[in-house]
Amino acid sequence: MSNKSIIAKVSQPYAEALLEIAKNHNVVDDYNKDATLVLDTLKDSDVLKNSLSNPLISNLTKKEILQTIFSDQLSGNFLSFLMVLVDKKRIGIVETIIQKYLELAYKVSSVTVAQVSTAIPFSSHQHDLLISKLKLMTGTQDVQLIMNVDPELIGGFSIQIGSKVIDTSLRGQLNQMASCLDIVMS
Repeated sequence: MSNKSIIAKVSQPYAEALLEIAKNHNVVDDYNKDATLVLDTLKDSDVLKNSLSNPLISNLTKKEILQTIFSDQLSGNFLSFLMVLVDKKRIGIVETIIQKYLELAYKVSSVTVAQVSTAIPFSSHQHDLLISKLKLMTGTQDVQLIMNVDPELIGGFSIQIGSKVIDTSLRGQLNQMASCLDIVMS
């Protein structure tokens, strides 16, 4: 089993528990905003991400960091959830947990979730254009993008909606050509 699939398996119960709490307190939309804020903050700060993942930094320090950054921005229960992740030594996979939570929450709300990997960040115009195209493709009224920048794609982007993948990346095209020519690409 790969490391990625182990992390996904470990993340699932935490995501489900967070969604259950949100549904029980009728705060799913508020938690979605909190989750998005935490994800965006982590994506913008490698220092924060590395600090939370670092086993040499004490749990108390990690909690103080989270408290300092998010106390004015997150609901109390969501912040408490992050503290539980610190106590359970799962804060290092908080991004995966929150992404899984958002997938589950959007599924409950009948929102189509598309995970988009790009070589460089999309402009707001490209973001809006992709949402409108995906709405046409999926036939849904609401599409939520989970953006991820992956420079290894070289150019273009890939989209995953459920088990369907659309790969327009340069890396994907090179791998496809290599496969046709029976060449192994690293």
